[in-house]
This record gives sequence, structure tokens and C-alpha cells, in this order.
Amino acid sequence: MSRTYRQLPKISPEQESEVVLSLLNIFSLSSDDNQHHQLQQELRRLSKLFGQSISQDVLIHVFRQQAGQQGLPELNAHNLQKIRLKPMRSQSGVQTVSVLTKPFPCPGQCIFCPNDIRMPKSYIASEPGAQRAERNSFDPYLQTYSRLTALTNMGHQPSKIELIVLGGTWSYYPESYQIWFIHECFRALNEFGQGIDSSSEVLEKIKLTVASTHRQENRVTNFEEIEIDGLELPNKYNQVINQYYLRPELESSDNSQIRRESKSWEELENQHKINESGNCRCVGLTIETRPDNISEKEVRRIRRLGCTKTQIGFQSLSDKVLDLNKRGHKVEATKRAVKLLRQAGFKIHAHWMPNLYGSDLDHDRTEFLELFEDPDFKPDELKIYPCALIPSAELMQYYQDGRWKPYTTQELQDLLAFCLTKAPEWVRLNRVVRDIPSQETATNHLPTNLRQLVQDDLTASAITTSDIRAREIRQQLPLPPITLNQISYKTSSSEEIFLQYVDVNNRLLAFLRLSLPNEPSFMEELEHNAIIRELHVYGQVEQLGQQGEGKTQHRGYGKKLINSAKKLATEKGFTKLSVISAIGTREYYRKQGFDDGVLYQHCSI
Repeated sequence: MSRTYRQLPKISPEQESEVVLSLLNIFSLSSDDNQHHQLQQELRRLSKLFGQSISQDVLIHVFRQQAGQQGLPELNAHNLQKIRLKPMRSQSGVQTVSVLTKPFPCPGQCIFCPNDIRMPKSYIASEPGAQRAERNSFDPYLQTYSRLTALTNMGHQPSKIELIVLGGTWSYYPESYQIWFIHECFRALNEFGQGIDSSSEVLEKIKLTVASTHRQENRVTNFEEIEIDGLELPNKYNQVINQYYLRPELESSDNSQIRRESKSWEELENQHKINESGNCRCVGLTIETRPDNISEKEVRRIRRLGCTKTQIGFQSLSDKVLDLNKRGHKVEATKRAVKLLRQAGFKIHAHWMPNLYGSDLDHDRTEFLELFEDPDFKPDELKIYPCALIPSAELMQYYQDGRWKPYTTQELQDLLAFCLTKAPEWVRLNRVVRDIPSQETATNHLPTNLRQLVQDDLTASAITTSDIRAREIRQQLPLPPITLNQISYKTSSSEEIFLQYVDVNNRLLAFLRLSLPNEPSFMEELEHNAIIRELHVYGQVEQLGQQGEGKTQHRGYGKKLINSAKKLATEKGFTKLSVISAIGTREYYRKQGFDDGVLYQHCSI
């Protein structure tokens, strides 16, 4: 069993001296314009000299060891940025760490959903995140720790982590598994920040558990026999998962797997407490679930876990389309889920699927507009996932007999161009196509760079887009004047105010989502309170408490937005302001005058 990050090649002291020389050449450049070219040139020189491939993370590793010596500059975020791999990972103000839950039964029977029995429902084993999860036996500690290590190897400062828990329907997993999973994610964050690595101990426990249940033997020996074919569907996903995953765990002589996946609420809350002041803090926690699994009880539970955002599968806003695709719930369930989540202060990250069976291009265009015009919806973030044809999905039968056909690539480009230009400023379009390798689809109409193709066409036509992702300041310097403006819109349970700091080109530096409820919340702690649902400052991630030259983080934008929110809430007649703070942001909000409640933080205004 191996970790998901690549081990760095060993180099001799003489080779290290050559790496230092390369670093001196790179850092001696007076301008950043040629830095990337110089970096690649030095990597080629080193690879040729050493007779082995030398990658960028080797330079980063040596710089961390030798910074401030041998003529090299000091170790800081600005200098690391010059040799950093994949700067996009940090330029939205946080770093994301995605982890997957284990394969488990799903309450849905959706015809478009993959049936890959190696994965939690709806995921495919060849997707990058899924590969990392499987290599780590879906263990939350190993997944989190190895991802943090990978970010560090790439030259990032993993101090502000947005943790995203993906895989199937979170709310359908047992509560004991949920508590254990989140506990282990937080333990990995905390131990990584302390320089502790318990990966070896975790691996040993996994090996002992596998030996006890014989699960690994079953999977390897029988995988080809039990692989699900969407045209035949001899087995159902849930039947296979129960037989080859859950039953061995239940029937093992010592129930070691069940005991391993068990932690108490008190143990989780202890990890929360450590993380509040840790070096690697969780500044956002997202889980993924279905609308029909959201209830008042479930909302309270995920909030206690530390959750601040939910990814929720809308898929369609049409009962007819939902029924045809065997989704298993009506649109009313989506409306109810959105209302409950918004009343509890959560950020709502919706999934929407054009090209579903029973829909068409005109319907999809109308439905996209409805997402942001109907008060019952209006999600804060959106993933657009055009329906992909996966060989293990039941949709294969509909494709074969002509009941469903995919849009052409050009039709999709036109539809996505419509979506990108019609999205309001207060929503973030996270994705517009799912990252499914082309060899995993039965058709070739969904290139993974579809968003870039659409964006290039819009740019060539001088058409701008205004959603949050398109306007993030990223690594650019803001151009004055910097102004604060606000956008207001109505939902089924509130007036929402989107406060944003923008530069002269409307590029986004920071924003705050203020919710002004129009009825009492079922969360007693929030009754009659205004709620900060999200506060985000963009720009390259800076170390906690540090301020980068010319950057937007740690320059007071957050505090100013909070003060503006207090003023607006007071003007609307509210006397108390609450915030759905992440575990790792509690300390920050205390400094802004908020006191700890049970699940939220509050201040009088």
C-alpha cells in the first residue's frame, strides 16, 4: 500500500550543490517574465547532468533545506512562489483537500449514475481524486495527510484548508462512520501541522483489518466477474457492495473494521479544539448528499461535525425529468433541502445536469435561468455536469435503443456559453464539465477542457463573464480605486446581501454573504439572528498572520466586511449577528468580537 504523493529521488551532496546553483540562477533574475523559462531550462540541465529525471519539487525541497544559506534568499511565501508548482492551487485564498468515502450502498437508482463497484456511488476509479483515494484504501487520515504532503512538496503553505468530503450520499452512511471519518481528517490536519506522521500506524491497522475480513482477496479475485455492465445490469450496485464490502466486515471474527471506524463525538470535538489554533486549519468543510436526505436532524448533525457547505444534487428542476431518470425524489425535496440549509446558514453548492433523458437544449436554457430567478433555489455555487454516458450506467440501454442521445460538442459549447454569460455575480461556477477521462465514456462529446474552449470563444468575441470564479483577483495586483458594493436578492426564507470589494475592473478581492431571515429558524441558536454565511478573501494564500507584498490577504478586508454586515443588519432591525464559522476560523471571529455558542458564534450589534 502506497501513499498518493511521489517520493523525491535521493541526490548526493554534490548533486545538491548543483541544485543550489540552479536556484541561484533562477532567483537572480531581475524580472519574473522569464522565470518559468529559466526554471524549465535548469531542470533540463540537472536531469541531463544527473542522468535521471529531476522535477520541480526537488528544487523546492532543496530550497526549503538551504534557504538563507549559500547565497539563497530567505524561506517565505514570496520566494517559494517563484518556483512553486501549480500556483492555481493557492490563488483562491485557500487550498482544497478532497477525500472520498468508502464504497457504500446508495438510496438512489439514477439511470445516468456510474456503477463502478470499486468506488463510492457516482465515482469512477480512473478519476484523479478517486485514484488517490483507492491507493489509500479510502482511509481519511491517509488521504488527507498525503494530500497535505503533496501540496508542501509543490511549494505551497497548507495553512488554510478547505476540506471536501466526496463520495456517494454522505447522509446515508452510519453516524458512527461519519464521526470517525471527520475525526481522522482533522487528526491528519492537526498532526501534519505539528510535524507528526502516524501514516505507518494507520497502514498497519488497515492491513490487519483486510486480513481479518478477506475483503482485499474478494475484490482482486472476483472483480472482473462482478463488474457491472450497464447494458445487461446482471447485478445492482448495492447488492455487490453489500456482498463484497459490508458483509465481510460484519461477518469477520473480531469485527475489526467496525471497531476501527468508530470515534465518539467527544473525541471529534477534541480534534476540533486542537485545530482552532493549529498550524494547518480547516477553514471550510463540505459534504455531499441528496436533497431527500436533508432533514432538520441531518442539518444539526452535519453542523456538529463542523460542516459549513453542502454539495447537493439538484440534477433537474423538473419532476418529469427526475422521474424519467429514476432520481427517486421530486423537486419539492430540493426546495425543502435548500430552505433548511439556508436557514441554518450553510453555503449551498448545487449540481445541475443538462442533457438528461427527457430534457432538451431549450429546456436546459430555461432551467438554468430558473436556478437563479426562483426564490426556492438560488445556490451560492454551481457545478454544471452535462450528462456523460458511462458504460456501467443504465443509461447505456437508453442510448442503444435510441431513447437518449448526447448533445454534440458544439451544442454543448453553445449551451455552456449561455450559462457562463447568464450567471449572476454572486454565484461561483466551480465546474462546467466533470473530469472524467475520455476512455471511460461511451461517446466522445465531452472534452475535459470544454470550459476553456468555451471561454476562449467568449474572449475572442469580447464577451465577458461575471460569476465569482471569472472575477477572482488571483495573483494579479488590484487596480485602484477599490470599492465596496452590494447586491441584494430574495429567497424563500430570507433577503440575501452579497457584499463585495472590487477593483476598477470589477475583479473580486473579497466578499461576504449576509442572510437576513424573514422567519424564525428551526435552529434555536439562530432564531431572529442575521447570519454571515460566508466570508472569503481572495488572492494567493498567505501564512496565518502574515501579509504578502501587494497581496489581498490579511489587509483588513474581512474585518471591514464584517463591520459593514453589522451595520446593514442593524438597519434591518436585527440585534444579533451570527456566523457559521469553520473550526479553523473560530479564533479569527473571536478577535472580531464574536462569542462561542453551541454550533455557531454570535455578537450583539
